[in-house]
Amino acid sequence: MKTAILLLTFLGVAHLSIGQQAETETASDSLMVTIFMKHHQDKNIEELREIRNNNGFLENFPPPSAKVVNWYVMMGIGQVVTVKIPASELRNLNISVEKSVWGAFSTEFYPTYDLYPHILEEKKKLKPTHEK
Repeated sequence: MKTAILLLTFLGVAHLSIGQQAETETASDSLMVTIFMKHHQDKNIEELREIRNNNGFLENFPPPSAKVVNWYVMMGIGQVVTVKIPASELRNLNISVEKSVWGAFSTEFYPTYDLYPHILEEKKKLKPTHEK
């Protein structure tokens, strides 16, 4: 019994080697992409909705491999969506956009990362200021 526990512990440590993240954390091969979907302003909202419906927008975007980080409307611009995907799924994200978004929106893609945790780390390093 003691040998079995020792063996399982050894295998667990070997599985999570130094520098490797636990499964509950984000996989190192994932990336975030922010997509600006700019409304075609020569069309009204009903025309845009019809184009999206005909394209299967809600059925096809985002692809199943994508996790939506946030999805906002930027007034006067359109919709801004940030997704997290495995790097190997970048092509599928692009195809999903081409099939379901084009016609209603023009699109721009931006690689994205979360700076906020780094800002918090830097704030912790600051010396406390004393008020007089």
